Formats: sequence, structure tokens, C-alpha cells
Amino acid sequence: MRIAYYTPLKAPGHRTPSGDRTMARALRDLLRHAGHEVTVVSRPAHVARLPKPEQQAEHRRTVEREFQAMLDGEGAFDLWFTYHVYYKVPDWIGPRIAKARRIPYVMAEVSYAPKRADGPWDMGHRQVAADIAAADLILTLNPIDANCVRPLLRPKARMLDVPPFIAAGPYRAAQRRRDLHAASLRTQVKAARRTPLLLCVAMMRPGDKLASYRVLGEAMAKLLDRDWRLLVAGDGEAQADVKAALKKLGRRVHYLGEQRPEDLPALYAGCDLYVWPAINEAWGMTLLEAQAAGLPVVAGKTGGVPNVVDEGRTGLLPAVGDAASFAAAVARLLDEPVLRQEMGKAAMGWVKQRHDMAAVRDLVNTALEQTRVPA
Repeated sequence: MRIAYYTPLKAPGHRTPSGDRTMARALRDLLRHAGHEVTVVSRPAHVARLPKPEQQAEHRRTVEREFQAMLDGEGAFDLWFTYHVYYKVPDWIGPRIAKARRIPYVMAEVSYAPKRADGPWDMGHRQVAADIAAADLILTLNPIDANCVRPLLRPKARMLDVPPFIAAGPYRAAQRRRDLHAASLRTQVKAARRTPLLLCVAMMRPGDKLASYRVLGEAMAKLLDRDWRLLVAGDGEAQADVKAALKKLGRRVHYLGEQRPEDLPALYAGCDLYVWPAINEAWGMTLLEAQAAGLPVVAGKTGGVPNVVDEGRTGLLPAVGDAASFAAAVARLLDEPVLRQEMGKAAMGWVKQRHDMAAVRDLVNTALEQTRVPA
């Protein structure tokens, strides 16, 4: 099948790392591994978080102009697939092209927020409703989105729950060399062999990421009576604010900077515990990556996080934003190394069984093959 793959929020080739980029790449790769011919039709700068209606209207016209040749063209694709749509980033073009070419229109990860009606983002809000109404199939990666999306579906359109996924093989391979990776990290941060290494991997951005770092700093400051080191992988415009949030941790925290994707499996596998407060996290790709490499996680219980962490078995989910509860959960896994190891082992199995690309590919491919344009 020839698939036009569109990601209005962030193209798979975008230079800035994020969970959204990771998932965009994972979906693209899944479609290709299923045997489809996938053409990425995203443009580099389609994100326009512009609150003024006239700015949004101009952005829409820009997108339409860029796709005019495709609107005027013939054939070429058998299916249009759009990943990640919400009121700030609707799909202005996919439904029109799919209708003009009589091909199925498929979306993955769609969020519809009724509270945005009649506000400054009403134009994008209404377009998301139109996108949903035009869809033949919607793949829901976050179950929380389903309740608001489902009522807008056409009678014959389908919605399918799909667990968020990663290509877990490199992480499992890295875990098999855990001792080597751990020794290298301990040398790098000058940590003793028995000192637990805690890890978080997140961009340093204002907003929810910075809020998460602040909760993390407050929580870990309550645990200075225990032995641990915190490794932070990430960079961004809020770096100074992040370092201020973690200042109380002193030399316990080590900044590794932005990491190349191919280096992440070894980094995860060399650590003992993944910690991330996950303020307003949709689900958290890094939580899957950590578990795939054999790390238990402590994360804030919010959004789709409970869908990717098996609470009590592969990690602990304290109340989101509650630094004291977060500290207590981390303390428990620091104080109980056997439990930590058991959870890490369970985490690897959890991801392999439920969240590995291989486990999801047939589910998605069958749904696509069965999707047809209504007569």
C-alpha cells in the first residue's frame, strides 16, 4: 500500500528530540516494516501555535498553498495517514486530499477538547472536529482521548486502541551488557559500585518539562540522607532554570547533555532506576525506553502514564506533582534493591509483550488493510 504520512506537529526528521518525534518515527517505521511504501509528506514548519485567529487563518492558507500540487494531482497514494492532531495543530489538508482522491483517511493520536470552543483557538478546535468527522479509522494511543473523540466519528468509522510502542530490540540488547555499561557510567560520574544510578531523559523546555524538573529537584532534596547519583540527559532553552531547580542536589546530579538516539539504550541499561514526575505527560516514550532496558520507573500518575507502566509491577506511580509522594516512592526502591531488580525484570517483559513494535505491527496493519472509503 502506498501511504502518505503526515505529521503536522513535528516531522520525523525534525532536529529537536522529543517524545512526539520518537513516536512519529516509530509509526513511520512500523508502516514500512509492515511492507507499505511510506512517503513522509510533512513540511518542516507546519506547527503554528498562534493564538490570534488571523494568524491561524494565514497559517492555514500557507499549508494549503504548499499542498496545492497534491490537491491538483492524480493518484499516487492509496491511504492518507496523519499522526498527532489537536486544537493548536489541526490537519488542514489531509481530509481534503483524501476526499479528492477517494482514499481512506486515517489518524493516530487525536485529542479533542470541548472547552476550546469559542475561545482564541476556536478555528483549530473546529478543524479538529472536522478532521475526526472525516476519518475512516482513528488509532488511539492515549485512552483518555477516546471519550471526547468517539462521539464525533461517522457511523461506519472505527476507533482502535493501540498501545504506545517502541522498537525494543536495541534496549534488550543493551541490557545484556548491563555490567559493562554500568561500569562505564560509574567511572564517568565517579560513583561507587553499589551507589544506585538514577536517570531521567528529558528536554529542558519551559512549561511542563521545567515543572517536572522542579518537582524532581524538590523530591530528591528530601533523600540526601541516602546514597545515589542522578544522571540527567537533555538540553534546551530552559537549561539554566533546570539547573536552578536541581541546585540543592549539589554534586549528586550529573548533566550528560543531549544524547544521540543510538546511545540511549546503553545509557538506560547502565542505570538502576528511572525517575520522572511526568507533569501533563501524554504517556512518556522515555518510560517505555527505560522499561525496555530493564529499569523500573517512578513517574507521576497522569494522562496515559498508567497505560505504559504496570503500577506496582514495573514501577511506582505517585500522585502527579506531589514531591513528597514522589520522594517516598523513590526511597522505597532505593531501600529495596531486590524489589527494584524484580520490577526491572518485569518491565522488560511488559514492554516486549505489549509495547514492542513487533507486538503492535499486525494489529495496526490489519486495521489499515480493512479500512475502506464509504461508498
